[in-house]
Amino acid sequence: MTAQDFVGKAALVTGASRGIGYAIARELLARGASVTITSRKPDAVAAAVEELTTEVADSEKRVLGVPGNAGNGEDRERAVTETLERFGSLDVLINNTGINPTFGFLPDADLDAVRKIFDVNVVGALGFVQLAWKAWMSEHGGSIVNVASVAGLRSSGVLGAYGASKAALIRLTEELAWQLGPKVRVNAVAPAVVKTKFAESLYTGREEEASQAYPLKRLGTPQDVASLVAFLASEGAGWISGETVRVDGGLLATGTMG
Repeated sequence: MTAQDFVGKAALVTGASRGIGYAIARELLARGASVTITSRKPDAVAAAVEELTTEVADSEKRVLGVPGNAGNGEDRERAVTETLERFGSLDVLINNTGINPTFGFLPDADLDAVRKIFDVNVVGALGFVQLAWKAWMSEHGGSIVNVASVAGLRSSGVLGAYGASKAALIRLTEELAWQLGPKVRVNAVAPAVVKTKFAESLYTGREEEASQAYPLKRLGTPQDVASLVAFLASEGAGWISGETVRVDGGLLATGTMG
């Protein structure tokens, strides 16, 4: 039986129409939360809302979809405002949105693409935090979890700009934990390769080979991340703040990035 530790609470999950974000939204819903999901494409958001209400019993009135770009201030504000209007609170914020439009040798990187990565992955996350803090959490408290990456903890050689943005998000998590305590706890998770559309170029056609670098000999699933995020957002993690928890099948314990 799933714990009902989020009953009466409202969560906002960004980048939640598929993959890790969708799994987090589903996990929080299953634990009793009311959940707003955001993502860029309206059709994808609508489909995800329908799927969530099908997968999680008695959740029809507890799911809200708000299309929007995490890098756009007006879209962020709309998501927060509509969450409060619909559910009456904003107790949990999950910053899951992440983009990576450029790979490889950083001296050749398109600087506009690098700016976009940081604007969405770091500035967008901070923008959501600012809105959540001012609209609800500064007075009522809450919990924030940022979805970072092992690429923010160790160099990969290929994901340079993306990894640097996630390193910034990890550092931002620590700063926010200090500044927003004791009202709000702020933590991060750092997944390795998880089997999602976002990461499929890293394992498609070579999953068995790729998984050999991991002590647990498999790649991650969205649910692996969702379970950890839900714990960090819950009262069960009530004395944890400023932490970045790896969910990487033991990858970084090997001393390499595979």
